[in-house]
Amino acid sequence: MISKAWIALALALCLSGSSSLAAPPAAQKKESEEAADQSQGLPTEVTTTHSMSIRGEKLAFLSRAGAVRLRDAQSGAPRVDVAFVSYERSDVDALARPIAFVFNGGPGAASAWLGLGGVSPWRLSLGAGPLSPSAPPVVVDNAESWLPFVDLVFIDPPGTGYSKFLTDNEETRKHFFSAQGDAEALAVVVRKWLATHRRIASPKFLVGESYGGFRAVELAHALRERESIGVEGLVLISPALDFAWLDSPRNLLSLAGRLPSYAAVARDAKQRAELADVEAYASGEFLVDLLKGPRDKDALERLDANVTRFTGLESRIVTEEGGRVALKTFLRDRLRASHRVSSAYDGAVTGFDPRPFSRESNWADPVLDALAAPLGAAMTRLTIEKLQWPIGDARYEILNHKVAHDWDFGRGGRANAEAVSTLRDELALDARLKVLVAHGLADLVTPYYASKLLIDQLPAFGETTRVRLVTVPGGHMSYIRDDSRRLLRDEARKTIEGK
Repeated sequence: MISKAWIALALALCLSGSSSLAAPPAAQKKESEEAADQSQGLPTEVTTTHSMSIRGEKLAFLSRAGAVRLRDAQSGAPRVDVAFVSYERSDVDALARPIAFVFNGGPGAASAWLGLGGVSPWRLSLGAGPLSPSAPPVVVDNAESWLPFVDLVFIDPPGTGYSKFLTDNEETRKHFFSAQGDAEALAVVVRKWLATHRRIASPKFLVGESYGGFRAVELAHALRERESIGVEGLVLISPALDFAWLDSPRNLLSLAGRLPSYAAVARDAKQRAELADVEAYASGEFLVDLLKGPRDKDALERLDANVTRFTGLESRIVTEEGGRVALKTFLRDRLRASHRVSSAYDGAVTGFDPRPFSRESNWADPVLDALAAPLGAAMTRLTIEKLQWPIGDARYEILNHKVAHDWDFGRGGRANAEAVSTLRDELALDARLKVLVAHGLADLVTPYYASKLLIDQLPAFGETTRVRLVTVPGGHMSYIRDDSRRLLRDEARKTIEGK
């Protein structure tokens, strides 16, 4: 029988704050480790509620800002907190709602590019003037948001956004900064997010831009094979599906893939139909003359005449390059007389050449580098003011060049990295899988015609419409244009709703 004196002593110790009777040593150690994890990691998840009218439809939705913690499989030690922001309608049945996980590329680009560029309920206001790093980071309601038809989860892979490494182990970073490690880690993030928020049964889609398109394909495979999660559709915006078709000087097909985009810039084309003649030439006579080689003078003369006509470059420049016009040549020499350079991300957007009288010149891209600062600042404002996530003075890493520099593309390196083989396998296995590939006509980084040529090599897999290619005005980040943002939204809706 316990004496009254012992009870009084125990009560006194508890009230005094002593933990000696509160938990055994093992439990104390575990609590201490968890507290240490929290102190060095990102803040706990915060949920806020919102309402908005989009195209006359009133939406009630909640946002979540938080992180998914990844741990070492053997020791359980924390490795990284992967930050996310989600938007989920609260006025409909959640389990019946499709949900899309959204990624950017780079590697090293945070999800704010797609999020505040054109997909989330809010977007960066760009105004009517030229893109500018000093533009005010004003966030406005986004009439073209995808939220009316799909819930959205924007994920920032390790090294981007607010995601935070919780270890200094260099091998851990190397694993996450690799094509295979990235897909495996993000598959765990998606699975844990779905389980935590009870959305395992929801129809699932992956959205990726640029390298994010490559990532989405590999992630679909990793989710199915490693996490027992199936994906119903992929929306790939300006995807990098095969790097040998994008920047390999050994692959003559890469020249054919880029030529129609050169012409789109020269003609200020808004629709793909305006480029039918150059597409036919790129897949026909152009390739034939390229294959004949530079020792065939007649072939060189034809290349000179046709490439000059399609690109708007001086004949002298095209002749010097043997009809094989390099990207940097086109970007600088097209407007060299006016001392301006073009953006690789949208050839129609130009800026001043910082070294107009030098034989060689390097310049900050008039689209990519002009957008990075206001996007990053706008995401910081959104996180603190609207989402109310207490991130403190942490910096939002909108574009981490070190990640891109350190990235391991796997055997064969970047020049041989491709996701088309994985896409082919996933399409063959899952007859329900749908894929939308969307490109801006003036994108010179991941040209639309290169994707078209790659898609043409896929079997029908039952229905040719399972993989659709659409083009819109603009460039790599075509969603910064009002007209293209609407077109992308409508095409994504068709894919997600199965129409």
